[in-house]
Amino acid sequence: MDARINLFGNQVAGSFIKRLNNAARIINDSTLPAATHELIKIRASQINGCGYCTDMHTKDAAHHGETSVRLNLVAAWREATVFTEAERAALALTEEATRIADSAGVSDEVWQEVRKHYDEDQAAALISAIAMINAWNRLNVIARTPAGDYQPGQWG
Repeated sequence: MDARINLFGNQVAGSFIKRLNNAARIINDSTLPAATHELIKIRASQINGCGYCTDMHTKDAAHHGETSVRLNLVAAWREATVFTEAERAALALTEEATRIADSAGVSDEVWQEVRKHYDEDQAAALISAIAMINAWNRLNVIARTPAGDYQPGQWG
């Protein structure tokens, strides 16, 4: 499969991507656990059918020590016993926020579970991270960016 457009080679898209990367630094510098951040990026990418982002974030997570068992079970996290209660809350929020048009938005129950495990800054980082990965998914799905060739750390 060939990309419809080279997002990284186009001046307009490149400028937009640069700004997205600057915004991502805020999340990366937050106290949100890095493993949780990767899990939500993987789950949103799976839901959105973004092969490029799913490839990238599973490889990055494995490179940073995530186990293959956990990576293989992200799509079935509800039935899996390998995720903490905090990670499960983050994954539930990711699903409801990514599928926002399928319901009345994020439920109070999911939000209450998130707040049991994450302080206000971490909750803000979760919201921001979910919004960010959904933006990346849409860019890459629309551009039809091919998956499979990503190497961990490729983008810095």
